[in-house]
Amino acid sequence: MNLGNAIKTLRKHKLIKQYAFAKLCGLSQTYLSQIENNQKEPNISTLKLITEKLNVALPVLFFLAIDTDDIPESKKQAFQIIGPTVKQLISELVEND
Repeated sequence: MNLGNAIKTLRKHKLIKQYAFAKLCGLSQTYLSQIENNQKEPNISTLKLITEKLNVALPVLFFLAIDTDDIPESKKQAFQIIGPTVKQLISELVEND
């Protein structure tokens, strides 16, 4: 699971600079950078705060963070079929927000 990359991608889609987003969330820029680079794993309350400020639901963040390594072998084919479509729909929703 790549939560950091999902957060960074959503933040960039919203055209928010890292320092500004860290301030908005009440986090240090260093800590946010560590989260976005998967060096630190935020707790659930921090993730909820981040998703609130990004105006996305927490399950959306988790879906965007899924790597193919996270999918059981028996479900990989289904994920490869629906994953890109769902991610595209989410991207469109985020861009239109």
